[in-house]
Amino acid sequence: MSANGNARLIPITIMVDGKFYDASAYKASPVPLALWGQTVYEAEKTGVSQGLFTVGEAMRVGSNNWFGEGKWRPAGSETKPKRLAAKPKNDEDEGPPKLRRPEPDTSAKPTENTSAPPATAPAPQTTAPTPSPDEKKTPSGTSPTPPASAPSTAPSDEKAPEEPVSTSANDEDPNRPVLKRGQPKTEGTIHPGASTGVLRRPTGTAASAETKQSPPQQIPAISDASGPDPRPYKYDLKADEEQKYRKGMLALAADAVRAKIKETKPVLQGGKPETPAAKSTRAAKAVQPSFDDVQFRAFDLWNTNEPVFVLSTTAHMPSSPGSEGSDVSYFVTLVAKKNIYDELRKLYSGVTDARHLDETPRLELIDAVDADGDGRGELLFKRISDVGSTWGVYRAGADQLFPLFEGTPSNQ
Repeated sequence: MSANGNARLIPITIMVDGKFYDASAYKASPVPLALWGQTVYEAEKTGVSQGLFTVGEAMRVGSNNWFGEGKWRPAGSETKPKRLAAKPKNDEDEGPPKLRRPEPDTSAKPTENTSAPPATAPAPQTTAPTPSPDEKKTPSGTSPTPPASAPSTAPSDEKAPEEPVSTSANDEDPNRPVLKRGQPKTEGTIHPGASTGVLRRPTGTAASAETKQSPPQQIPAISDASGPDPRPYKYDLKADEEQKYRKGMLALAADAVRAKIKETKPVLQGGKPETPAAKSTRAAKAVQPSFDDVQFRAFDLWNTNEPVFVLSTTAHMPSSPGSEGSDVSYFVTLVAKKNIYDELRKLYSGVTDARHLDETPRLELIDAVDADGDGRGELLFKRISDVGSTWGVYRAGADQLFPLFEGTPSNQ
């Protein structure tokens, strides 16, 4: 499975009537039985479910290299169905619609008097002039006419400009009456909140430093409708315990590397046998190899609180004039079990190099998995030889590893 969530299924083995067969070849007409469409597999990492893979299409590369494309659904990604909000129902007893006016906002500032000014201003007070003696003599029934003030209205022949009627202002007035049915409820603001000024990353997009591609990971997957529930196979160790057993496993690995070098050392014809004194001197001056890429894991396969340790590493002998194999990289796989005396009992020791893959394949641990459905865990390895790679399932016994399935090597 790649880092972006794309997954594909590689068939390894299928068990029928208690026997294991190569899943890529079992009933492969036209496609293997393990890759039939809509077959569901549960991926488990050290016995803990990681998700479901549903086969959609079987693909083949080469003559017999099958894999399945499909849909991967991680554990915990099941979305609950959304509940639709119930539509409000009108109460039959509410009666006809009522016109309600929103309550005034008491927290607002006091409004200023915006009433329109009077149409005409009051006329200034004027004093009538004293009439002259000639003016006092007027015809009966008439009186002197005072000077007229400014007219308050325009002449009748000139029409006053009409004020334009604005409807948009009334529509935008928040205090306008609204015709509603039912009980009044408080309306929230329709304006978005103020921005905090912090730029947010789009959802689902990681930063450039976080988008680095990680190598694909291999997770065992099982399709068994009647199998037992998965359980974790990881054995938790304290920090001091892990250092103790790790150191012991590296000591066993060093002995295995030295034994391999001695085994592959060419024997010179006519050479004299080594004396016991020379053997003791050589043992006292044993060269300690250096280890790179050390991977140490502990499993509780049988649920008995008896851990099984697996160590995978690459060893190098120090370069010296008389040393053997100083320029060779040795691939070491070691499986051991702790007994009742708190001692490490070696179950499997495999040491090989690029020149001897035909004799001893290199084993890379994938994970622990319940291959036969009995509730106990087995060890799944990838076997790499000089002709290709394949897979192997092994059971950890009391004193050795028992192979349950070893596939035929192919160039994958």
